[in-house]
Parts: sequence; C-alpha cells; structure tokens
Amino acid sequence: MKKILLSAALLLGALTAFGQTNFQTFYDFGRKHFTTTLEGFHTDNWGNTFFFIDYDYNYREGGTVVSPNNTYFEIARCFNFWQNSALAPLSLQLEYNGGFGTASDMLFTFPVNSAFLVGADWFIHSGDFKNTLNLKLLFKQFVHLASQVPFQFTTVWGCQDLFGAPGLRFSGFLDVWCEGSHAVVLSEPQLWYNFGTEHFNLGGEVEFSYNFAGMSGFHVLPCLGMKWVF
Repeated sequence: MKKILLSAALLLGALTAFGQTNFQTFYDFGRKHFTTTLEGFHTDNWGNTFFFIDYDYNYREGGTVVSPNNTYFEIARCFNFWQNSALAPLSLQLEYNGGFGTASDMLFTFPVNSAFLVGADWFIHSGDFKNTLNLKLLFKQFVHLASQVPFQFTTVWGCQDLFGAPGLRFSGFLDVWCEGSHAVVLSEPQLWYNFGTEHFNLGGEVEFSYNFAGMSGFHVLPCLGMKWVF
C-alpha cells in the first residue's frame, strides 16, 4: 500500500492547485517478485484526491511469470472548504480500498475485503513545507469482515532535501487497524534520490508489517525501486 505521494504533493498543494501522477516499480526481496504502483494526487478548491493501484507480478506457468496475481486499489477524498481559516489544517476524509490475490501455490484466490473509511485528517508542516506530516483517524467498516475496533490510525510523512542534500527525499506512512480481534500494522518508509530531473528517481522502501496479508507476526521486507513522475 502506498500513501507517500500525499505528503510530497502537499508541499505545493497547500500553496496552489496541484496535480501529479507517478509510476513506481519495485523488486521485493522478501517475496521475490516485482510490484508496480500507479499513484496520483490532485488538489482543488474543495480539498484533495489521492489514489493508487498496486499490482504484484508472480503468477507463474512453467516457472515463468505470465501475469499479475495480486492487486490492491485505494482512493481517498479529503474535503476542506475552509482553507483560508484557522482550521485549514483539518480536512474531512472519505476513503475506499479493496483488492484480491492468489495464493503463492496458485491453488486458490482470496479477497482483500472492500473497506469504507470516514474520518479526519490533520496536516502539519514546516515553514518552507519541506517537512510535512499528516495524522488521520478514520472509522473503518469492512464488507463481511468483523472488526472489534473499527478504526484506523494513519500517519504520512515527507522530508525533502534530507540532511541538506538536494533531491534526497525520505517519506513513508504508518497504518494501524484491526481485523477481527487482531491488530494489523503496516509501515513503508521510502528513500528516493532525484537525479537532477523532475521525472526520474531511484531508491527503495522497507516494508515493516505485523499480522499483514496473511503473515502472522512481525516481518521486514526490503525493496529496491525506481519512480517516474509524469
């Protein structure tokens, strides 16, 4: 799951109308397959819209990857009609996410149950907007999946020109929610370097997870990637 463009776009989005789409490709060393992400963010006078679509490429026939076997989609809309008031950092958020996948032995498919979320987002930033932080508290309702604590906490951060190095960016997110009686934690910090162009970035991420995607307990999965900004 990716939410990282959100903090990057808010560097400009908080100041003016802004839109950006990027395409990321990662090799997951833990799961040993490629993942692609199409991600977009757009601001307007009513707030902002964020989306991403993930595909994992690991459906094999005769040892050869022939198609994606997992996909996940997320779209979120933040409403903020009071952008020029003292409550400008506060937005109301609506969100949908869901997907499906195929087991590693290819014997069965499984759903990522649709979920609907509603709640609040609070945006914090440095004076120059190079360092940003979003804090979200959302009521989360799955379709045909119980949750003893029907809430999700999300934080999204971004640090531009890290350590004073132009083009070096540290960003990421942390999600905490409940499925049934089990807490789930997912965080994906990313480090990117921009090679003197607005389009091309090299870097990677590390997925830290607890009880996520059918894997019990705590896991650390590093990924190497590149990103193209359209």
